[in-house]
Amino acid sequence: MDYSVLLTVYKSDNPDYFKLSLESMINQTVPSNDIVVVKDGPVPETIQNVIDALQKEHPEIHPLQLERNMGLGLALNEGLKVCQNELVARMDSDDISLPTRCEKQLALFEADPELDIVGCPVKEFVGTPDNIVGKRDVPLDNEAIHKYNRRRDPFNHPTVMYRKSKVMKFGPYGNYRKNQDTDLWIKLLSNRCKAANCPEYLLMFRFDEGTYKKRKSWVNTKLLIEIRKKAWKSGYCSFADYMFVACAQLGIYVLPEGFQKFVYTKLLRK
Repeated sequence: MDYSVLLTVYKSDNPDYFKLSLESMINQTVPSNDIVVVKDGPVPETIQNVIDALQKEHPEIHPLQLERNMGLGLALNEGLKVCQNELVARMDSDDISLPTRCEKQLALFEADPELDIVGCPVKEFVGTPDNIVGKRDVPLDNEAIHKYNRRRDPFNHPTVMYRKSKVMKFGPYGNYRKNQDTDLWIKLLSNRCKAANCPEYLLMFRFDEGTYKKRKSWVNTKLLIEIRKKAWKSGYCSFADYMFVACAQLGIYVLPEGFQKFVYTKLLRK
């Protein structure tokens, strides 16, 4: 079963992290015949050199140059347009997929042709992949995923493999500076897309202190509340669901960063 890989890179990304990320998708046990690398605006020579060097050995890498930085959501939409296959595996430019990630996800699609989205839990690391600092679990079956999505994201975005046709029909990604994936999951699941998560940890998620600061921002807080409010107004979730998210996000924004760390590490993570 053929599948495409979709990732974006932009000028501020770490070229060493990007190289590891791209190589992890090249070296899958079931390799892709179409790896779309969206350059979200001009990139420095260090990043371009990574792409050029790997493309020489792997012609399945297909760079797509955008004239200007459009942001993650819109850049992914442009990449989706040129993906050659119905199944598309997402990837971020600083995480690391385990070699069997796509093989395991493809097996779920083969076992259940009605599936539209497949993700997995992740292990979070700082610095090197052997320095694991946490795990981010997700619900596994379709019913649990739909229920979970009323208040929280049921997928880790860089882990998902989804059907291009469904994303283009019911999505695609919204023009948000943050939380584009939250908006997409609501769009897909509210249109009864079928989903699953592999039980295995198939991706290493890069985590650092900056991750807390990105999440503890008014832009992140405001956009997430707006997205959840839109879901409530559309009838997708209840007012109680919306208020739960709004109060939780405002609490995380207002309270000290140490409280945010406690919530993420002790309450929301293993």
